[in-house]
This record gives sequence, structure tokens and C-alpha cells, in this order.
Amino acid sequence: MKNIKYIFIAFAMTYAGTSCNESKWLEETPYDFYTPANSYQTTAQFQQALNFLYDEVREMHWKLGDQHVAMWCGDIGYGATDPNNKFNNFKTFFTPYTYVSGEYWNPAYSVIANANTIIHRIDMDNQVGTDDKKIIKGQALFFRAYFYNFLANLFGNVPIVTEEAETPRRDYVQSNRQEVYDQARKDLEEAITLLNDITKAKDGEINIQAAQHLLTEVYISLKDYDKAIETASDVIENPAMGLMKERFGSRKDEPGKDVYWDLFQVDNQNRSSGNTETIWALQYEYKNAGSSYSNEMPRWLLPFYAGLQVESAEDPNKQVAAFPTLTEEKGGRGIGCIRPTDHFLNEIWTEGDIRNSSYMIVRDYKIENKEAKGYNQWMVADGWYDKLSNDQKMRNFYPFIMKFSRIGDLPDDNYAKNPDGSYVITDLGEHGIVYQWGSLSANTSMKDEYMYRLAGTYLLRAEAYLGKGELSKAKDDLNEIRIRANATEITEADVNLDFILDEQLRELYFEDFRLPTLCRLGKVVERSQKYNPYGYNVGDYQNLLPIPYSEIEKNIFGNIEQNPGYEGF
Repeated sequence: MKNIKYIFIAFAMTYAGTSCNESKWLEETPYDFYTPANSYQTTAQFQQALNFLYDEVREMHWKLGDQHVAMWCGDIGYGATDPNNKFNNFKTFFTPYTYVSGEYWNPAYSVIANANTIIHRIDMDNQVGTDDKKIIKGQALFFRAYFYNFLANLFGNVPIVTEEAETPRRDYVQSNRQEVYDQARKDLEEAITLLNDITKAKDGEINIQAAQHLLTEVYISLKDYDKAIETASDVIENPAMGLMKERFGSRKDEPGKDVYWDLFQVDNQNRSSGNTETIWALQYEYKNAGSSYSNEMPRWLLPFYAGLQVESAEDPNKQVAAFPTLTEEKGGRGIGCIRPTDHFLNEIWTEGDIRNSSYMIVRDYKIENKEAKGYNQWMVADGWYDKLSNDQKMRNFYPFIMKFSRIGDLPDDNYAKNPDGSYVITDLGEHGIVYQWGSLSANTSMKDEYMYRLAGTYLLRAEAYLGKGELSKAKDDLNEIRIRANATEITEADVNLDFILDEQLRELYFEDFRLPTLCRLGKVVERSQKYNPYGYNVGDYQNLLPIPYSEIEKNIFGNIEQNPGYEGF
């Protein structure tokens, strides 16, 4: 009984000592699950959070659903699978109620929210050293700026959020487009003071020059052309940077090719290959769990040649496959979703331009099926293309864009094998490749890919010079990349915005989304209606995309207005 009394007194004294700080006593300290408080403590944890931001950009550009295919529509491409519908009918595909706009809006704000958390928590007490804090914060600021610039380009007026989200909100207020660009400007100007120089950054890491490149575009959007020229010049004139003008990299000794071809070969996208043109490259490593997917452009952009039917040799009323085997030499397994426009394929090139070489854009192949009447004859040169239906010309056979395909050096398990282990070789000497649904093989690029390279910075500076009225300097920048490409030099009289947009097509084709650039410049409607065979399906109001109606509907305590032209949906 005496022991029980002492136990009770001890318990009462303990309670009395803690009852004066009730909130402290009730505070939970999680030990077996993650919260923001314990997930942002070490450099490794912050790096994991940054990795998510990198992956969101990579997934948006590489794992292309239908909504992403549309990002290459306009003056460079159109949908080959569904004439007059889907990608080819902006009036019905881009509405406030379709899923498409949300597929850009949602990842953008997801990255912004996560970047806000990193920016907020990196300055709190944690185990991260001073130097690492700078680099981490700089990268988070870059990604926030990247997506605010992306949103402003596509949608115009959008909400700006710079605080860590702690509770659900339904009171967002729309900022005008210039304010959104200005937020990106402020983030990038700060990021430049924190990031590593490109000479110190790891492969694929956001660096000072990447921030300067993006900031150049932002300054142009703000019509601050002097600063745009300054930031672009900081990149261009950096002694560590330079256009690649001589053969280099993993396949530089292969005869008959050129430096532009070298830029897109495996292992050549990073500075370790000697490439001084790279500013930012998205990273891929074959069969690494951390990069389980690669760029799907070969799948979407190459024609669906496996479905091409031609006349049988035995029966003129019978059709047989022109190309019964998927081959490495044709770039992989295309399904013909993005068909390049005739403007891109035929109207913008001058003779000798290596960007339009016969191995960068392949315009003809020989029929490979011995059962075909035209076996071993060229599809185009020997007239078989002229006999195809319009549907086949639209999807099954058009020029092959080879920039994203690995040809001649695929991992060995991507090659088709005979039962005896020998390689499957077609009668015309091409190498068969493996395809299984969901596999990496045949569908994807399986190599690093550019986000920014120096040629793009020259194009931005030319645009800034044009905005300032300094046409001679714009001409010089355009000629710098044209001379490298063995293209005809231009004169000052050639310089205008449409020429710069065409030069972007020539130099950077399909490397980055086209639609945000056209939206930024208010050129979607004009250039789609001029160069896209389905441009009549682009509404006069569609220089901006619609804000997803779900975002407006749930924001009951705030104010988000729909873009003009979409209110009636």
C-alpha cells in the first residue's frame, strides 16, 4: 500500500511538471513515418526532393501521351492518326473541359509546390552545409521559374504561389502574364547567384548557364531586350562554351557523317564527350532503375512503316507488308502519331544544309518484302510512294526523323536473334530489332537528350536583337549557326521573326515543345493556319490554351478567369 502511494505521488509530480506546457506535452514526434519536418534535414533528402523536379521535366518531355503529342503541332507537325480530330482540331481538343490543358497545368503546379517546400525549408535549421544549401536552393528556384515561364507562355494569366502549402486552398488569385514572367525573372536572377558554373556542375545538373539561357527568354517576354542580350552573351561568350564545329565524340571516326550528326549520337550530349555546346541535357542510363524510361520520340515521330501495305508480286489485287521486319536502320518502331508538315520537310531548307542530310532526315527506303512486286526498289524514287493511298502517305510512309534514334550501337539485347543466336538480318542487310509491348527496345531513344544547347541561345539573342531593331547583329547570330550547318548565309534583309522561327525549326527540330514558343509569340493561329494542313481547325482565339475548368470551379473563394474565346464551352 505504501509503494502504491509513492507511485501515485511520483506520477502526480510528473504531471504537474508538464501540465504548464500543454502544447509541448501533446506535440507528436514521428519516428516511423515521414513528415515535412523530418524529410528535409539532410543533403541526401533535399537531393531526393530535387530529383523529383528533374524527373517531372523529363517525364513531361519523354513519356508522351496524347496530350504531349499536341505540343509539337502548329507549324512543325500534326497528328497522323486521326484526320480532322484530336491533335488536328484544336477547337475540340483544347477546351476547358478536355483533359489536355490539365496535363500541362497540373505537373507545373506540382513542381512549383515542391520547389516552394524546398526553398522554404532549405533556409531552416537542418544538417545541410552552407555550400550545398546554395546549390539546392538555386536548383529549386530554377525549376519554379521554368514552370512559371512555361505556364505564362501557354496560359497567360495564372496564379503565383511562392509559399509552402500547409493547408488546402480554394482562394487563388490570378496574376497577369507580365507578373508571372517577372516572378520567373526574380527566381532566375537569384538562382544565378547560387548555382554551380557549368564547368563545375555534374552532367545533367542545372547550372548558371542554364539559368541564364532561360532568363534570356524571360527578358524577351518582358521586352527587356538589353538584359536579354546581356544574359545570352554571358553564355555565348563564356570561354567554356562554344558551338561544336568539328567531328567529336563516340563515333567521330565514322566516315560520311558530320558534326551535327555527332551531336545526337549516344554519350555525346554531356561535356565529358568534349561537347562544349551542351547547356542542359536530360540524363538516361540503360536499365538503371533511376531512369526506367527514355525519350519516346522514335515511337511517336517515325512513320508506322510496319503497317505499310504494297502490291503483291503474285496477285495485283493482294496487298503485302512493304517492311515485314522492324529494323534498327529505320530508327526503331514508329507508330506515326506526329507527321512533320510540308513546311518543315520541304520549304525551309537550302541545298547542303547538314541538318537536312540524308541520314538526319531519311526520305526513302527500299521495299524489303520478297513477296512485294517492288521488292528491292525504292519507295519514292521508283514511284511506289505515288501509288499509296492518302491515309498511308499520312501515317505509314513519310520522311524519317533520325535525330532521336540509336542506329548502329544498340544494346545487344535489343537486336532480334535467330534460334542459333545469330542476328536477324533482312535480305537487304538491315538489322532486326526486338519489340515487346512496354519494353524499352524499339520505341525509345535510350540516350541522353538536350533541353538547352548553345545554338538555341544564339537564336534567343537574335530574337532579342530583332526586338531592339539591331538587324545586323541578329543576322550575325543566325549566320553563326547557319555557317556551322553549311547553310547559305543570310543578309540583314532576311531577318524577321518568321525567319527566326523557321531557323528554330531547322536547328532545334523536335528537341523541345513547339507550342509554348508559338504561344509566347502569339503565333499559333497565324503559323498553324499558314503551314498546317489542318490549320483551319485552329480558332482565332487559340494563341493561348484554355485554363482547365476544374481549376476555376474549385477556386470558389478566389478569382481565376478563363482565357478569351473559351468562355462559351
